[in-house]
Amino acid sequence: MRNKISRNPLTRNRARVGLVTTFFGLAVFILGAAPQWVGLDRSSVVGFVQISVFLIGLGFISLGGFISLDTLRRGKPRTISADIGLRLVSTGYVIAIFTGLADVFGFGSEHMPAVVPYFGFLQTLGVLFGEFLVGLGFLLTIPFSARKK
Repeated sequence: MRNKISRNPLTRNRARVGLVTTFFGLAVFILGAAPQWVGLDRSSVVGFVQISVFLIGLGFISLGGFISLDTLRRGKPRTISADIGLRLVSTGYVIAIFTGLADVFGFGSEHMPAVVPYFGFLQTLGVLFGEFLVGLGFLLTIPFSARKK
């Protein structure tokens, strides 16, 4: 017996779009977080472009994860935990953006116009905390259901 996702072509296509978006976001995130893996590291410091690229990648991961996990609900209404999870994903992404670009926004350790924004220890912790909230939100969004025997 095939499950409901494989029967409905619109749901199947939506799941594919979500997964492709997530993997595209992962590739962009890796490109920004570790450009030396693909031979694009031009500087010894983490600069504005590198921070922006991995934050854009995190945004695509969040969007693709939302689309993919929303497809798993199979048309059922969202539970309270799923709503809280989606809000945690959004909040985590906003925290990651504002802590990652703190110097650019003017509340970091280096005020603009700095030659190169400094991605320090506290900014790293803030981005990691935002990523943790995104992951926790995805865990809350997974539709667990009781199996019938």
